[in-house]
Amino acid sequence: MFIAHLPAGYLTTRLLLRRRRLPDGIGRRLLALGLVASVLPDLDLFYFYLIDARQTLHHEYWPHLPVFWAALAAPLLGAAVWTRRLEALLAWLVFHLNILLHLVLDSVVGHVLWFYPLSDRTVVLFDVPTVHGWWVWNFVLHWTFLFELAICVAAAMLALRRRLATAKAGDG
Repeated sequence: MFIAHLPAGYLTTRLLLRRRRLPDGIGRRLLALGLVASVLPDLDLFYFYLIDARQTLHHEYWPHLPVFWAALAAPLLGAAVWTRRLEALLAWLVFHLNILLHLVLDSVVGHVLWFYPLSDRTVVLFDVPTVHGWWVWNFVLHWTFLFELAICVAAAMLALRRRLATAKAGDG
């Protein structure tokens, strides 16, 4: 996944919050949290390029391990429940659903270690063959990139529709 993590995070978070009557500041904070979480696992790209010199596929680093996020989710859920605040529970849900979505989307063409530490076998739905000199073109020109474009278009349409509705409400 190259370009659709952030738009997918936008769609997911908006979907989660669409029927909730939240004060504006809380809704904006939850949207920001969802957007950050939707790209958070890819922070390992800094290590991949700057330190590891592309020796190991970045999906094998801990930010791309579902077991890491599962281990983090349990105590954070306990803390959210303990506070007895809807905002804390929504924050937990928004954060972890967007992390999960990131890993699921990466599994379309990028190998993810879903069963680690029980197995080192990766899960990928579609293998992208190497047919172009620059590796990026192999992904951008593969048919699965249409899926990414569809996510981007859907997010743009939702954002535009929301903006137009807000502008219309402000005029009335």
